[in-house]
Amino acid sequence: MQSLEGKVAVVTGAASGIGLALATRFAEEGAAVVLADIEAEPLAIAEAGLRDKGARTLAVRASVLSDSDVEALAEAAYRTFGAVHILCNNAGVSGGAGLPIWEAPQADFDWVFGVNFHGVLRGIRAFVPRMIAGGEEGHIVNTASAAGLLTGADAYSISKHAVVCLTEGLYKQFKLMNLPLSASVLCPGWVNTNILDAERNRPAEFGPARDRSQLPAEVQQGRAMVEQLLRQGFPPAEVAAQVVDAIKNDTFYIFPMQEYIWQAVQQRFQGVLDRANPVPTGPLR
Repeated sequence: MQSLEGKVAVVTGAASGIGLALATRFAEEGAAVVLADIEAEPLAIAEAGLRDKGARTLAVRASVLSDSDVEALAEAAYRTFGAVHILCNNAGVSGGAGLPIWEAPQADFDWVFGVNFHGVLRGIRAFVPRMIAGGEEGHIVNTASAAGLLTGADAYSISKHAVVCLTEGLYKQFKLMNLPLSASVLCPGWVNTNILDAERNRPAEFGPARDRSQLPAEVQQGRAMVEQLLRQGFPPAEVAAQVVDAIKNDTFYIFPMQEYIWQAVQQRFQGVLDRANPVPTGPLR
């Protein structure tokens, strides 16, 4: 896809963070943008900001936990713009409390996997058949994480591994079927976003948002460290720029990560090749 001019891009989780940066960059590249998010007010503000800059936009409040919401998102995008060329399944939550896996509530896994993995899967199921029927070139970008290339016994890391696997398989299917579609997986390191505050949108059926002040001191300390690393992370706009380059150049892996995280990824995969036992490590910092 040499140019995004005149294309149509759909971004979930588009009201803030990486999603808003993607929507903004797509608009700057001349694409019409469909913004989807679960938070209605920030979504409206994000859309207004893009429209003020002259972008063609459509905002759709949608939960990626809902089949009907994602299907309605696809219908709205096609009804408004007639086609979709870029789909960014970007909505995600951190979730969990930093507890050992045998103590973590099942509801945490259900919620995190529902958004991070099944949200991506729902996006693929709703949009890809329409994109194939349209016969035009297209690109899917699924947001995973550097955590999807490393290992952790927590819902977030495991869900992001699943996204990496799903996206690689999707890419291979597109190529084997000679479709005019391609895919990329986005695996960021630390990015300056509010992902740790995702529990504000936790649906009631997965239990109430956790009172983190009641968590063990070491868990609270770990969260404080992660908050600092996020604040020092890449600006979301830098990640969005790499995504646009990947779409234009048909690059599968997008790795906007700090050098020490990249080194940890290399060490992990070398250990797999060497059939070495995993080495216990603390949080990357």
